[in-house]
Amino acid sequence: MKVGSYPRMQVELLSHTPEPERVVALAARLCYSPRTGKELKEEMTPSRVAGLLEKVLSMGHYSVLEHATFSFLISGISRVTTHQLVRHRIGCSFSQKSQRYVREKEPYFVVPPGIAGNPEKKEEFIQFCRQSFAGYCQLVEQGVHQEQARYLLPQALESSIMVTMNGRALHHFFQLRCCNRAQDEIRVMAEKMLTQVREAAPQLFQKAGPACASGPCPEGDKSCGRYREKGDDLGND
Repeated sequence: MKVGSYPRMQVELLSHTPEPERVVALAARLCYSPRTGKELKEEMTPSRVAGLLEKVLSMGHYSVLEHATFSFLISGISRVTTHQLVRHRIGCSFSQKSQRYVREKEPYFVVPPGIAGNPEKKEEFIQFCRQSFAGYCQLVEQGVHQEQARYLLPQALESSIMVTMNGRALHHFFQLRCCNRAQDEIRVMAEKMLTQVREAAPQLFQKAGPACASGPCPEGDKSCGRYREKGDDLGND
């Protein structure tokens, strides 16, 4: 499957829970210990944290991952992708650039790879987008408020969004959106997000990725055929 480059897409992990792996491990230990929180904190050595995380993840006790959150600033993606992104509702928060209050002045359009690879179709696609944007500008100049004129704006128009997800929500997000059957643009974005959270919390997200990276493919007869491959492009083994 061809993957687009999306040169203007930017994904930045802005912040996350301090010591996210220690926090998750502490939550897991707390559930089964009569000791006080202070006592448990003192015994959370790196080796203890690693052992608890391995046990939690192998048993699928992902509720404790909800105590660690990760915030991303994402730009250069289409409204098509942000519409898909905000469908992830549990354990997720979103703040997106408003087309109601922000007047669009300098348009950039995301061209999907199936069109970008054909110069003639790409030019036609951009021309259609420009026509829609020209209609938007004309209405605004005539006094129509942008919250009304925005109905003309194409979904290819770039947008920006801030996203906060907890660890459990991220695992679910990566299962769905790193899959080869996910739409190209959101898959590229999800893989960038996965790379960055692995740097922040490597053990917590070591086995995160498409569902086939940790078990059988859930897509049935619509599977891409990849399944679980040693040394795949997401670094799982």
